[in-house]
Amino acid sequence: MTSTLAQQRSAFALEKIKNLKGDRVSFSKLVPGLPAMILQNGFGQALSFLLAKGTDKNGNIDTKDKHIQAFDIMIKWLKEQKIIHETDHTKAITELSNMSQDKYLHAQEEALAVLEWVKRYATAGLFKEIKETP
Repeated sequence: MTSTLAQQRSAFALEKIKNLKGDRVSFSKLVPGLPAMILQNGFGQALSFLLAKGTDKNGNIDTKDKHIQAFDIMIKWLKEQKIIHETDHTKAITELSNMSQDKYLHAQEEALAVLEWVKRYATAGLFKEIKETP
């Protein structure tokens, strides 16, 4: 059975939300604002912001940071869709900055589309951390 692109986005987002590391509550507060950030500031600028926020002053990237996880979800989706070839942070940004305007806009549209699913699943509370009661 063949699935639609929307179904593929949904399944991808659901899998990524299931496997989130770190603070899910914090992530679910970040994600709803990302589409607006992309549309207001630009895709590359928004990705650069996420990288900057998830990188410490020594240049170390925290893979459990909500900003890096959001970045990685978008980049991995773009790679899965064969829009980019790299998921390494620096290489992905470089690849995006060197592509044609048409391809760049396509990458932005796909990132926004997958973010809608990520946002839905992250804010739905499906996978809240279970806290033990004393």
